[in-house]
Amino acid sequence: MDVTDTDQVSLAHGQGDGGADARSGVTILPSRRDRTPSERITIYVGVYLSMQRVRFSSPDAYEKFKVVFADTRNHLMGLPGFIHLTWWEHPDDPGWFNEVSMWSSEEALRDWHMNTYHKYAKAWAANGAIMEDIINNFELTSTRLLRICPCCGEFQDKAYDLGAEQAVLREQCPKCTFHFPVLAEQPTSFAVFKDLVPGPGAETLSADEGLEPALM
Repeated sequence: MDVTDTDQVSLAHGQGDGGADARSGVTILPSRRDRTPSERITIYVGVYLSMQRVRFSSPDAYEKFKVVFADTRNHLMGLPGFIHLTWWEHPDDPGWFNEVSMWSSEEALRDWHMNTYHKYAKAWAANGAIMEDIINNFELTSTRLLRICPCCGEFQDKAYDLGAEQAVLREQCPKCTFHFPVLAEQPTSFAVFKDLVPGPGAETLSADEGLEPALM
């Protein structure tokens, strides 16, 4: 069976003739070796997003929290399933914060919950620092990147590999080579990122092998 580049992307996202499930753990690698990270589409099994909306008991409690939270990045980067952590402030309510973290699986998130530092930090926060914590967990179904180059106007709309997100975001404009702004890891731990090393959660296929048998 012949597979075009378009078919490879759509199959990986469950939109092509093969009907691949978004959690099938399949990576479609084009036969050409000069592909960028954004052109290698990986679907990881059960990628997890955890969102926590937080209110602190006082401004002083938040300032103390930032001291404890700043060391979080030193513990996250050693976890194989960690992908992303960002901290957001609501523009209309400066006392309402949102923590977003991404993990390769529910098990990876559970490993973080069992981490010694996380246990002590959570116990400290629960001892009066936090007034409210609303927690929601989600599983990944798709990824997409839209970019418009401010220099040449080149428009990009493509699926991309979440496990290689930092490499994808650092790619230059394919037309004029403009460098898009990318936030680096912050010492506050309010922005921490890591690309995944492919493991058992993502099976690799070459286009030459044919997709239909592998996806059944």
